[in-house]
Amino acid sequence: MNEYSRRQFLTSLSILGAAPVVASKVFAQAESFGDAIGPYPTAWLPAGIRSRFVHDINGLRVHVLEAGHEVSGRGALLLLHGFPELAYSWRKVMIPLAEAGYHVIAPDLRGYGRTTGWSRDYDTDLTPFRMLNRVRDAMGLVSAFGYRSVAAVIGHDYGSPVAAWCAVTRPDIFRSVVLMSAPFGGTAVLPFDTADDPAPIAAAAGPSIYDDLAALPRPRKHYQRYYRTRPANENMWHAEQGIHDFIRGYYHFKSADWEGNKPHVLAARTALEWAKMPNYYIMNLDQGMAETVAEVMPSAAEIAANQWLPEQELRVYALEYGRTSFQGGLNSYRMGGTGIGAEEMQVYAGKTIDQPSMFISGASDWGRYQSPGAYERMQERACSDMRSTPVVPGAGHWVQQEQPEATARLIRDFLSSLV
Repeated sequence: MNEYSRRQFLTSLSILGAAPVVASKVFAQAESFGDAIGPYPTAWLPAGIRSRFVHDINGLRVHVLEAGHEVSGRGALLLLHGFPELAYSWRKVMIPLAEAGYHVIAPDLRGYGRTTGWSRDYDTDLTPFRMLNRVRDAMGLVSAFGYRSVAAVIGHDYGSPVAAWCAVTRPDIFRSVVLMSAPFGGTAVLPFDTADDPAPIAAAAGPSIYDDLAALPRPRKHYQRYYRTRPANENMWHAEQGIHDFIRGYYHFKSADWEGNKPHVLAARTALEWAKMPNYYIMNLDQGMAETVAEVMPSAAEIAANQWLPEQELRVYALEYGRTSFQGGLNSYRMGGTGIGAEEMQVYAGKTIDQPSMFISGASDWGRYQSPGAYERMQERACSDMRSTPVVPGAGHWVQQEQPEATARLIRDFLSSLV
């Protein structure tokens, strides 16, 4: 981290009202990761949203943002964020949803923000990060708030598959589901009617799609494979441009502000088709994510004109990830690559989401197409009661932040249609 970025980061701490800290402690990342940290300063949040903790949730002390908590007896909504996001990412839609009559609950997920009880060590046991344990986290939080069920579970980015699996496994608790940016391609399919088939012959291993990416004229790699590597966290956490500018560039790159985001259907799951996506999904083989986003850093004029992520809000992300690193979120990508938990998820093979569902994405969001076929499978098979799949103009990947009014309206209309 250069000296300018160090000064900028320390300045942001004072602007945001954080407790004074010694510079060496900030960058050692040792003092404020545990349970001693308190809730958000009031100045960080819109009026009507509070920051608090809920203890003993599947081994976690969960940091939660709440709106609509003043009135008892309301139905609840559970909002699950993605990567690299926080409960804070829902700040712009929480009040409109509370005004529609709901108790809105948005936690920092396991591995993120001010929720504690998880390890950020690269070499940690990854089993707590498996998908069904995340469902257990969500169930525990719903129960702790005194609810037997919620009106909807709503997930964005990585929170979308978590929300989908909540809906698959416990439809009695999660009575409807809104998925955002990341389509749910469905549960596993087990071999069927094969009892009389001959024993399968193992096919010779050939090049994988990842080998094919690396062999392209411009060698490439998939971002999720990169996120599983040991250097990924250090590359982003201690980016040469500083964590503030890294997050600014990353959010800009995947937003509607970057004019290169013109998503379209990919014909197949091949290296040549994948390579049509922007570098934040299919990276240059010789670059880390910090170098990738540095190439598209917005200008000072673009930053000043940004209405959906002004500097004071970006500093919240810089402070929180500067304190915790990105490894907690990256551990979920690593867990998926190991196959940990896959067998227990196959218990739900063939099961569909049968409660009412909706999928929201930004018009400039490649997320709905990054896994070829998943968007279509979600609508045709995985969700048997998919009510709508609205695409929001003027939004990229961060739809609830880029276009919060439209996103909140879509969710409210969906919920009101279920009454």
